[in-house]
Amino acid sequence: MKRRPHLSLPERTAYRRLEDVVGCKWSAAVLGAIGRGVQRPGQLERFIPGISNKVLNERLRKLLDYGLISREEFPGKILRVEYRLTDTGRELTTIIEQIRDLDEAHAQRRTGNPG
Repeated sequence: MKRRPHLSLPERTAYRRLEDVVGCKWSAAVLGAIGRGVQRPGQLERFIPGISNKVLNERLRKLLDYGLISREEFPGKILRVEYRLTDTGRELTTIIEQIRDLDEAHAQRRTGNPG
């Protein structure tokens, strides 16, 4: 197979889309938290140290737009909202966890600390 000297436009577009979703330092944390069963906005904010309400809402909107999470509203005196991973979100979360595990193993090898 002959290698091209550059990425094609569709490849660049796909990488940009991927960076837009997971390039933010908070997106992976939000996906990981939802994947661990943290489903309500207030719980997510408490579970992810340092994330602001504004950033959390921006990330939730972006992840919804990309179809990685779903939102369910429960009406009542006080509206309750829960988020869940979609099938695609679960697949991506699995990949992110694998990358995290690889990073941890690599860091241990570099520092000489056995896991």
